[in-house]
Amino acid sequence: MLEIPTRVLVEAMVRADGTVDCGELYAVAGLLGMTDQQVRLTINRLAADGRFVQEGRGRRAVLRATVETRRTIEPTAGYIALMYAQDRGEAPWDGIWHLAGFAVPEHARPARDALREAITGLGGAPVQNGLYVSPHAWEEPLRAEAAALGVLGNLTLLTSRDLHTGDADDPRALARRWWPLAELAEGHERLGALAADRLARLAAHPSDTEQLTIAIELAAAFTEALEPDPLLPPELLPQPWPGTAARALVARCWALLLADRRPGAPRLFDVYADVVEAVTA
Repeated sequence: MLEIPTRVLVEAMVRADGTVDCGELYAVAGLLGMTDQQVRLTINRLAADGRFVQEGRGRRAVLRATVETRRTIEPTAGYIALMYAQDRGEAPWDGIWHLAGFAVPEHARPARDALREAITGLGGAPVQNGLYVSPHAWEEPLRAEAAALGVLGNLTLLTSRDLHTGDADDPRALARRWWPLAELAEGHERLGALAADRLARLAAHPSDTEQLTIAIELAAAFTEALEPDPLLPPELLPQPWPGTAARALVARCWALLLADRRPGAPRLFDVYADVVEAVTA
């Protein structure tokens, strides 16, 4: 069963105006197996952390997301667009490897760790100590991050069409060496199984609260599968790749959810409207 952290649920319930209806929040939480106390404690923590402001009490309360909260929960539209363009075969790989190397001294360790996190967050895989690789152009965001951290002079960027590690030079062999493809595939298979089940449920015309619960589950599962995914081009992946089928199922689910969308639905309905549009474009 998909386990959704209560904090993730609250953030997923944020509407376009930045508010969360606590009556809906508690109703969906109940369908997901969460207790009222669990929800209350999470709301209190989020309010204490400055993530939300609570107006009113209990199920009649309204939460208002702060500016910073709204900024951090906005999805990356470009990431979703690239994902579905690859699935449609419209973003072929140009055969160029992008490499990033850095050597940041120990006294700047926090900056070094933050730079490494930025590199891996962009899908980079370690080739060897201090050297990372990606099939995607990442130079601009990496330079910006390094500059913000004050370590731009410690960052080296280069590209190559001729890359070897040991006796391996075949791009797919290198991808298998550098990225955990089996784990990524398992994550997509779980997403596909959940989406197939929820697609069958949606065909039975569930209630508004049940539809909202399914939307939250789909969004959480989609994020869980895609967060660690570097979105390698199809040329580097075993075929058929389970992520392609899983994302198509997710889009079909959202097409049904959006067809019955009601006023005041959470912001994530706008996000996944872009997903459906990306598939049907």
